Amino acid sequence: TVCLRSGRRRRRPHRRADQRRAHPDTRPSIRDRPAEAEDRRVPGHWEGDLITGRANRSAIATIVDRTTGYTMLVHLPGRHTAQVTTRALTAAFTALPPGLRRSLTWDCGTEMAAHAEFSAATGVGVYFADPHSPWQRGSNENANGRLRQYFPKGTNLAVHSPQRLAEVQDE
Repeated sequence: TVCLRSGRRRRRPHRRADQRRAHPDTRPSIRDRPAEAEDRRVPGHWEGDLITGRANRSAIATIVDRTTGYTMLVHLPGRHTAQVTTRALTAAFTALPPGLRRSLTWDCGTEMAAHAEFSAATGVGVYFADPHSPWQRGSNENANGRLRQYFPKGTNLAVHSPQRLAEVQDE
């Protein structure tokens, strides 16, 4: 287990399937995403999520292009509310060329509650994966696992500057 990247012997489920809560969802589903995003031939379709720090008080947004695997790390200073996350992601996406802004697939977190504002500002459609289905955003989950080498669980992620995130992103 010392040689494994995760450092653990086996996965431990957090909850049993019958303990999970279901709630009505009005957000755009991953099933509504353009078909070209599924075959990974056209760049500009992104997967996103947050890496959270100790006690969920700090976070870094991670965005991975499904075609190229290009990963962007977005600095979220302070709290990671919907407004802060939307503002930071909008800045990151507007820096991209228009041809690389097609869609964004996110998990079910509340940090993207302002997805309509994000879509209006960037022209990028936001789609949400099904609850408890991380394989629907496999590229992002893999990247987050690799990024944990630089940002271990249980640490304060707010201490990392945007320059440090850029260094890790480039590596």
